[in-house]
Amino acid sequence: MEISMRRSLVTILFLALCLPISLVQAQSSGMRTEGDVAGARSAYEAEVPVNSQSEADRSGGLARALGAVLAKLSGDRSALARPGVAQALRSAKDMVESYDYRQDQSVSASGAPSFRTMLVARFRQDDVDGLVAALGLPVWPQPRPKPVVWLAIDDGSGPRLVGVPQSNAARPLLDRAVERGFKLGLPAGGAAEQALVGAIWRQDTAAVARASARYSPPMQLMGKLYRGKGGGWVADWVFVDNGRELSRWTTTDGDARRAMVGGADGAADALVKRYAKAPVAGAAGVYRIVVSGIRSADDYLRLAATLQSVAVVKSIMPIQASGDRLELDVELMSGLPGFNRMLGRDAALQPVGAVDEDDTDASTDQNSGNRRAEYRIR
Repeated sequence: MEISMRRSLVTILFLALCLPISLVQAQSSGMRTEGDVAGARSAYEAEVPVNSQSEADRSGGLARALGAVLAKLSGDRSALARPGVAQALRSAKDMVESYDYRQDQSVSASGAPSFRTMLVARFRQDDVDGLVAALGLPVWPQPRPKPVVWLAIDDGSGPRLVGVPQSNAARPLLDRAVERGFKLGLPAGGAAEQALVGAIWRQDTAAVARASARYSPPMQLMGKLYRGKGGGWVADWVFVDNGRELSRWTTTDGDARRAMVGGADGAADALVKRYAKAPVAGAAGVYRIVVSGIRSADDYLRLAATLQSVAVVKSIMPIQASGDRLELDVELMSGLPGFNRMLGRDAALQPVGAVDEDDTDASTDQNSGNRRAEYRIR
């Protein structure tokens, strides 16, 4: 009788684990929409365009908004291409704290108005931080510096410095920096600073650094934007951090605004390379998970729902049951440290004992050769 019951429970679990992840999550999630969101005011908020306010468009919009948040937090423009991130974005709706819509209006050259619907989403910080840690994404710590950008533009009539009074001319550059998770500041643009145009054009970093001493932090993004010989625009950039040159690059484009945007990308790349740290999430692979405390079909279903809700879980295969214990092979897109962070302290499934950052507390299963760890359902 006991063996028959155990087999029935394993069958129930297997079927539950084979349910679509979205279905299991939908049964336990609830969308919170309270509160007004006027705009993206923090690293955990993002605005994305959507075609409508329908549920289908909102679901896709939330995934893109979470992707924008992850990119801002890491500062890495290739963050969305890292293993496990695309799958994790499917759980965006379960991490939403609140969302709202805004209508943007623009006028075409003919004078006809057009409207664009923007979805503004705010995500729970703890959930996003757990996801970032579990996926092993680099984290660019807050607060972040606000380098001064010394930009000179020559449109054919000689180079001129872009200061605060000419901020609209640098708007694509400033906006792109915000998209990458930091801000750039412009110099006041007084007569003495206007005289620095020659030093900027020569890429004299020492002279610019001396003039920039009145600003904080001691970081400068120097750029000169000019028309290329074959047409289009060329922008030469140098990024300096406290007197040390971190990077030097060139961007070209037929559109001056797009050539300018490359300055923010290069500065962000240099800052992330120097300051971002990737948390240890462990090695991806198949792990033998031994779960104890399973005494009923309800326990099995709670285990199934818990595993299905963890974004780093790629596949689950029940192996065998014995008493109140069940062994499963779980394929993870991170190691056990990342998996445990995603579980959190309130999950129904909890590790028995600590797992070190390098998975060293996980033994090797002699039969499967997979790393093995103990868990308990509660």
